[in-house]
Amino acid sequence: MQIKGLSGTHEGKKHDKKICDEEGILLPEGSDLYRDTGFQGHEMEGVNIHQPKKKPRGGELTDEEKENNRLISSIRVVVEHVIAGVKRCRIVKDVFRNTLSGYDDDVMELACALHNFRSYQRRVSY
Repeated sequence: MQIKGLSGTHEGKKHDKKICDEEGILLPEGSDLYRDTGFQGHEMEGVNIHQPKKKPRGGELTDEEKENNRLISSIRVVVEHVIAGVKRCRIVKDVFRNTLSGYDDDVMELACALHNFRSYQRRVSY
């Protein structure tokens, strides 16, 4: 899987939903968005949102809801593996001490480009 877009980098432990709200991230109409439950309350017009359903308090999920959650999770696992592939470049997960403006974004772009190159080379070699 390839990385197609990035938001700006943010220092510290800033929640993904808050970043999404502040930057006004938009997706093409009709696209599918698979997200985790950390984005409760965030909506996008014209986008098909797929999010796991939480078990109700004191209740159970139906078999259909459980199967839907498994499908969403199987796609999310691939996304988490892509994130881990980017973090192979330890500079993006360790404390970045360079204070020059814009270097943090450049480093993230390079790490994502390296991940895309590695994944492309794996597909070409078969």
